[in-house]
Amino acid sequence: MGKDIGHWLNGHAVAGSGGRYGDVFNPAVGERSARVALASAAEVDAAVQAAKAALPGWAGTTPLRRARVMFKLKELIERDIDHLASLVSAEHGKTVADAKGSVTRGLEMVEFACGIPSLLKGEFSDSVGTGVDLLSFRQPLGVCAGITPFNFPAMIPLWMFPLAIACGNTFILKPSEKDPSCPIRLAELAAEAGVPAGVLNVVNGDKEAVDAILRHPDIAAVSFVGSTRIAEYVYSTGTASGKRVQALGGAKNHMVVMPDADPEQVTDALIGSAYGSAGERCMAVSVAVAVGDAADRLVSDLAPRVRALKIGPGHEEGVEMGPLVTAEHRDKVRSYVDLGVEEGAELVVDGRDFRLEGFQGYENGYYLGGCLFDRVTPNMRIYQEEIFGPVLTVVRMPDFESAIEIVNKHEYGNGTAIFTRDGDAARTFAARANIGMVGVNVPIPVPMAFHSFGGWKRSLFGDHHMHGPEGVRFYTRQKAVTTRWPTGIRAGAEFKMPTMV
Repeated sequence: MGKDIGHWLNGHAVAGSGGRYGDVFNPAVGERSARVALASAAEVDAAVQAAKAALPGWAGTTPLRRARVMFKLKELIERDIDHLASLVSAEHGKTVADAKGSVTRGLEMVEFACGIPSLLKGEFSDSVGTGVDLLSFRQPLGVCAGITPFNFPAMIPLWMFPLAIACGNTFILKPSEKDPSCPIRLAELAAEAGVPAGVLNVVNGDKEAVDAILRHPDIAAVSFVGSTRIAEYVYSTGTASGKRVQALGGAKNHMVVMPDADPEQVTDALIGSAYGSAGERCMAVSVAVAVGDAADRLVSDLAPRVRALKIGPGHEEGVEMGPLVTAEHRDKVRSYVDLGVEEGAELVVDGRDFRLEGFQGYENGYYLGGCLFDRVTPNMRIYQEEIFGPVLTVVRMPDFESAIEIVNKHEYGNGTAIFTRDGDAARTFAARANIGMVGVNVPIPVPMAFHSFGGWKRSLFGDHHMHGPEGVRFYTRQKAVTTRWPTGIRAGAEFKMPTMV
């Protein structure tokens, strides 16, 4: 049933040759929609050889010409944004409106890459010594690779390959095998925009493909987004193979709710950030830290809103939350809810037995109702571990200091937020939070493309955040050139450390 999805190698679509396939599902219906080829190490090597062959010509292309390709890619994504969103929704399950928003956030990275001539400008110092000048500039690394997760099959690939190739590198993209159609379509659009054959390649696959990428001697850098367990593996394996690696891992994002915060704004923020995309976001708020007397009202306001969530197929008008990506993931999230009950947390809203109604033909989709826990404590696994589903936990803290302390003690440091009307509290929180991205009355503080995205602690392995200025630094390396043009022969060798005078 359904189509076969292969790879994109050297400028065209190719069928898988390794004989292994994975299933792709439509989570709204609960049925298989396609098979995806799972690349062998040999197929990964074929992609690398294509990228390696294309590298000299592409790296030698002027940044201005590379920018013009990015401008064309931007135009094509804008033209096809509705189709791209529908591909995302059909294989991931998120609503079309949410999918379109995620494509737009990826498009912003393409827009940033359009400025690559300015971003690659170097520095020059005249006369650092007598007759000596110094200039420094950045050059591409070579063949780079990206390994991307199922929850953002358009946005995160667009956070990687446009900037990487705009910097003059060639690229191997290994998207999630759960929703591969959109990444393949992005490669087709890149080719239509003028990206030469071999510059961008897409290999679908599982751990065999990942390991082949991490150990391939001709790949210079790897960018990864996924769980912390796999991020740590990618980082340790890739760096052991001599590669530059940025590996973004898991999250347990806390939103601190101060007693003076506007209750309606807080409720709206938590409903959207905790249950949007069925909680399958690394920037989802999964812990509400209620300070002082804010807790009772917060839970009272949240409960009816969680129960009233409109759940259904992502393409249907008015749906607020779609299914989870697979039956296995739905069951995993449900097991965390079971665990929370066993651990003694108060399950205020129980979505485990949700049954879809009003959408004929979708009854077997991978749906789960929104769940809300109160009186969660830091020793519980539902607090400590990333659930990655529509489950919000409320932790009660007596004061501002204890709220900051609990945020900073958690092993993850991806994103956090504070809702308050007190500017001093907000400023203090932003300064003291040991977290990579902080929102003040903003529940999902994802930086714009011209800044950079990344967490701290065990949410990021590597020195560089993703996209924006940090992305340029990750995908390039600096070279410094010191020049002298003597007019005559200078006598005598120098055996001491050279100094400029």
